[in-house]
Amino acid sequence: MFDLDGTLVIRWPDLANATNTALHALGCPTHPLAAYRYFVGDGARNLCVRALPADRPELVDEAVRLMRAHYEAHWSDLTRPYPGIPELVGELGRRGLKLAVLSNKPDPFTKQLVTHYFRGQPFAAVRGQRPDRPLKPDPTTGAGNGGGVRGGAGAVAVPRGHQHRHADRARGGDAGGGGALGFRPRAELEASGAEEIIAAPGELLDCWV
Repeated sequence: MFDLDGTLVIRWPDLANATNTALHALGCPTHPLAAYRYFVGDGARNLCVRALPADRPELVDEAVRLMRAHYEAHWSDLTRPYPGIPELVGELGRRGLKLAVLSNKPDPFTKQLVTHYFRGQPFAAVRGQRPDRPLKPDPTTGAGNGGGVRGGAGAVAVPRGHQHRHADRARGGDAGGGGALGFRPRAELEASGAEEIIAAPGELLDCWV
């Protein structure tokens, strides 16, 4: 079972460009692309709160609106699967594993991303945020018609991990590994208690499969 954002695909550069576009329109300073590695991860509103000047909280709602408008038109400009991930997913499918994607992103957008970037890949279930299900790290996330982390959707949980939250979520579902492949440092995974850390997608085949 794979998370999506920061695990299968790297999406933060498009979010960064959208947020900088909003900041510029509001007359606020923009940020270097690399700064957004530490701004993303908790939804659009928190992203804009972190990016805006601390003394301009009244601009948050308009910043979110402008950011989303730009992102909706440019969501695939820079977003790509992480190197080696399509090959890993394909090999896991060839080995007969049942694969799933479970994300806290809205369900329609989760399905849109997976369809766009993993066309033809063997995912038995793709689940995003739905109003009738709790968000991760609740272990029942996605339960019903495919299962959650503790449900029946998959045999392997892969918190590949752009940040420590993935390790926390994995532990909530009885999974304890991470991948130092994303855009946050390996030390965060170590500090959050990941039992095994891989450095390249193919290493998963040796560690857990």
